[in-house]
Amino acid sequence: MPVEEVHIGPRSPACFEPLLGPVNFAEFERVAARLRKRLDGRVVWNVNSTAAGGGVAEMLASLLSYVRGTGVDTRWVVISGEADFFRLTKRLHNALHGEVGDGSPLGNNERKVYERICDENAESLCERVREGDFVLLHDPQTAGLIPKVVERGARVVWRCHIGNDQPCEESEKAWLFLAPYLAQAHAFVFSRFAYVPDFCDHVRSVIQPPSLDPFSPKNQEMDEESVRAILVQTGLVAGPAGKGAPTFTLEDGTPSRVDRKAVVLRDGPPPSWDTPLVVQVSRWDRLKDPVGVLAGFEELRGELADLVLAGPDVSGVTDDPEGAEVYQEVIDRWKAMPDPVRRRVHLVSLPMDDIQENAAMVNALQRHAAVIVQKSLREGFGLTVTEAMWKARPVLASAVGGIQDQVEHGVSGMLLRDPTDASRFAAMLKQLLEDRVLADRLARNAKLRAGQLYLALNSLVRYAGLLEHLDRRAEAVAAK
Repeated sequence: MPVEEVHIGPRSPACFEPLLGPVNFAEFERVAARLRKRLDGRVVWNVNSTAAGGGVAEMLASLLSYVRGTGVDTRWVVISGEADFFRLTKRLHNALHGEVGDGSPLGNNERKVYERICDENAESLCERVREGDFVLLHDPQTAGLIPKVVERGARVVWRCHIGNDQPCEESEKAWLFLAPYLAQAHAFVFSRFAYVPDFCDHVRSVIQPPSLDPFSPKNQEMDEESVRAILVQTGLVAGPAGKGAPTFTLEDGTPSRVDRKAVVLRDGPPPSWDTPLVVQVSRWDRLKDPVGVLAGFEELRGELADLVLAGPDVSGVTDDPEGAEVYQEVIDRWKAMPDPVRRRVHLVSLPMDDIQENAAMVNALQRHAAVIVQKSLREGFGLTVTEAMWKARPVLASAVGGIQDQVEHGVSGMLLRDPTDASRFAAMLKQLLEDRVLADRLARNAKLRAGQLYLALNSLVRYAGLLEHLDRRAEAVAAK
């Protein structure tokens, strides 16, 4: 099966200088110049399973454009597969989170499917990769490519964005399945130390949290008039649109406009502009617990706010076969809600035809939210939390995975210790909606923390250090 290259246009990192300050930005430029010289004539490849939908694709689109803007040759390819392969990799995804998922086996027949698809993709990739190139493979879908790519003479890094805080039977099944392919990788990158499996050589493991691009359509500054115009245009709030236009800036710096509408399932009119919104934006994934969000909102028992559950149009996400099933489960639970509560709930499917337009819709929705929630049962990192913090929105999120690293409870957000406790979720949500002094303080602190810890260029500096280390190590081995 052929891999498909995703076009990445270069963007200058100079826009970060006001955020980082002249000293830190000058250090970034020195690191970039050193890496550019070291990698002259070689390519840094990134490989994952989709170009649209999910945090990994979003991060790659942004990060790699800045790398190209420094003059380093980096490229992005997406593997292809059939339905059985993506069902299997979704099973692995759930298992690495410690969840059963569909409960299907991870045996010899599944391994045959996995290896066949990975081998076909590896052969296609190796037609492009040259000896000495770097290849960063992302998540379980790509681990099976490692042996053939190493054999090609590339330096291979496997980047795992997910994991489970406590090893369990399910996560051990997944690691046992993946271990034969991971053994040959030159380095591993994990989002948290707790995610590193025991069999991994910890000397080869690096901890690197994800990051956000503050200038992307999803995170760029957006004035209130533009926010309102976009939300009216997409059908998420009632008109009039006001004096603004539904505009945003594309990644290449050119202007664009939101023209499409979202598909919204609701039992009543759109909320007015003045209606407070509780918002969760995520893929339609059981681990994001959208059904649990509905249950918690039902327990709120009041008219403090409307709830918006937003996710991608399930037909636009090719590597998640469970998305449509989960979306239907959400609809069924919504239909079962009491009439007064159901009328305050809006189920939003955002169009995926234009990824940057989709991102602008999310940006506007998050910026308008009174409270952003992320009631995940499991979470690798939780980039939607980072986005909310950067936009200075009060956050209520589960104390799971990387969310715990981001949010300081009572300082930069609120953490729900038991993500299954709908009553506690409702009580904390009520507190944030009623105590706006508290909510505003948490939001201001969240903005500062996100800016200090999770901006894209800081992440690129750490990746540059890893590539330099691997290159020097390979040179030392060759010299012996």
